[in-house]
Amino acid sequence: LKQQEKALSGRIALLEKEIYALAGTEFNIASPKQLGEILFEKLQLPNGKKTKTGYSTAAEVLEKLVGFHPIVQKILDYRTLTKLNSTYLVGLQEQVFLDGRIHTMYNQALTQTGRLSSTDPNLQNIPIRYEEGKKIRQAFVPEYDYILSYDYSQIELRVVASLANVHALIDAFNHDMDIHTKTASDIFHVPVTEVTKDMRRQAKAINFGIIYGMSDFGLAEQVGVSIAQAKDFINRYFATYPEIKEYMDRVIDFAKKNGYVSTMMNRRRYIPEINDKNFMRRELGKRLAMNSPIQGSAADLLKVAMIKVDRLMQEHHVQSKMILQVHDELVFDVKADELEIMKKIVREGMESAYPMAVNLKAEGAIGKTWYDLK
Repeated sequence: LKQQEKALSGRIALLEKEIYALAGTEFNIASPKQLGEILFEKLQLPNGKKTKTGYSTAAEVLEKLVGFHPIVQKILDYRTLTKLNSTYLVGLQEQVFLDGRIHTMYNQALTQTGRLSSTDPNLQNIPIRYEEGKKIRQAFVPEYDYILSYDYSQIELRVVASLANVHALIDAFNHDMDIHTKTASDIFHVPVTEVTKDMRRQAKAINFGIIYGMSDFGLAEQVGVSIAQAKDFINRYFATYPEIKEYMDRVIDFAKKNGYVSTMMNRRRYIPEINDKNFMRRELGKRLAMNSPIQGSAADLLKVAMIKVDRLMQEHHVQSKMILQVHDELVFDVKADELEIMKKIVREGMESAYPMAVNLKAEGAIGKTWYDLK
């Protein structure tokens, strides 16, 4: 961590110099007020919205300005790297206990959806989109011989297919088809072999967007199409998988009448927003009603899987340990001579967690550090 902190501090210092050169002056990059003045007054970038405290320099504002000036991307990079540095590279060093380990706290009842959450430090959101973030995982090494990780493949889409009883999707999952390619083929009416990368990308955005109750506006922004096209995509999606539309309507109606929704395992989430006087609050309530049974069931499945895997580990008297849960993924510290039995135990425990119309699928990776998982 110290080595990485040194390397990253060097990169941050270099970015600072480049930003000052592009701005033509030195200023406090971390100050939204000074940054706003540089971007919208000195450099005259478009869409500067002035509030009482100055211009907004929130991430979504800056992301829309990336094409206008090279300084913008450098500022976004600077923010990412300084956050990585302070939260993880410096932050994690402060969290090491006397035994040379980091012990996170798991909260069982903090999230609304029923997922476990992790604090002091949060080991569930070590960023992996950036190589610098990913490298932090090199600091996590096994006590025994290997780090073994298994995660559920597309658990939320499998849950939707099962809850809404979508025959086409259940069949695709149970025949191990690529689900986004299958969806693209269905909504664009082309054979699977003719699905382009772009079609698959759009289908993927719809598959995940629909689960979260995404609007045509939200989808348009994500896929980069007009709102009319996005509306057409959503209509086609529901025409292709009418069971999903029926399921969503049914869940919203149930929530309006009863004030709550339930997961597959009958864990309730109360949603008072669904009958609020305010339109925006009601719309939020609808999205929560659609999403909570899906995300909540996935969370329940993983907790049941943890119990099943733990029992199997006890039955087989293994010394390997379950050390982390990262949403859809379980991470283990494994002895070399127990590797094969552990792979079997973890897969079996996860894939048989709960009887569903859709087969659950767990995929594994192994490495000498958490970073090396292949």
